[in-house]
Amino acid sequence: MSSSVVRPVFPDDGTTPARIPGQYRAISTHLAIAPRVSVVIPAMNEAENLPYVFKTLPEWIHEVVLVDGNSTDDTVEVARELWPEVVVVPQHGKGKGDALITGFEACSGDIIVMVDADGSADGQEIVSYVSALVSGADFAKGSRFANGGGTDDMTPIRKLGNWALCSVVNAKFGARYTDLCYGYNAFWRHCLDEIDLDCTGFEVETLMNIRVVKAGLKVQEIPSHEYLRIHGASNLRAVRDGLRVLRVILAERSNRRARRRSAPARLNLVRGDKS
Repeated sequence: MSSSVVRPVFPDDGTTPARIPGQYRAISTHLAIAPRVSVVIPAMNEAENLPYVFKTLPEWIHEVVLVDGNSTDDTVEVARELWPEVVVVPQHGKGKGDALITGFEACSGDIIVMVDADGSADGQEIVSYVSALVSGADFAKGSRFANGGGTDDMTPIRKLGNWALCSVVNAKFGARYTDLCYGYNAFWRHCLDEIDLDCTGFEVETLMNIRVVKAGLKVQEIPSHEYLRIHGASNLRAVRDGLRVLRVILAERSNRRARRRSAPARLNLVRGDKS
């Protein structure tokens, strides 16, 4: 992919604009990228948190897509005030998975980044995700437990559950993840055609992580620090959502076995056609 490159920015005279005219976008006085980066933020009643979220977003990103889950506060108005060019997309369904799928469809960038609207993610980390992608990865997966990562917002029971579910995915699908249930990820747009998302809840992140492995895509984990939600209460429920994640894992494992069993039959059919 010839456009997927990191290039030096010149001249290095301290006058580098936020965006370079033409093909490249400036990240700093020494670095620029060619791919357009879209950031998707699913939000419902997050007006108080959005100032913290948008404050950390790099100026060089191509677009911000805010998926509004029928907010009853000033979420949309605040987003437009903070980022006048924000693309606001109404969510007609329910759930985080549905919101993300809606946002992905609205993106025009080459790279898509998922960021939560509660202030728990640092937008300045986006450069690490993008760097991994332009260096050859298909999917850049955030990890709170990789070297350099961390979390301020995980109870012992949630940490244990995440570890157990992550271990199951690694064993059953041949992955090497250190974190499973984390929503800060980035990927090339073409990945959407290969993972075909079809779930509506918090388990969407697990589904993505499983399907990128099943599709044979190159995954690179990115150390990330998760901060506490700044305002409001999370809709996450450890037991309920943990069970939903487990059901996704079992369903994907069953689908994998079914495809393996049907492979010889398909092969015989093809051979029969040739004869």
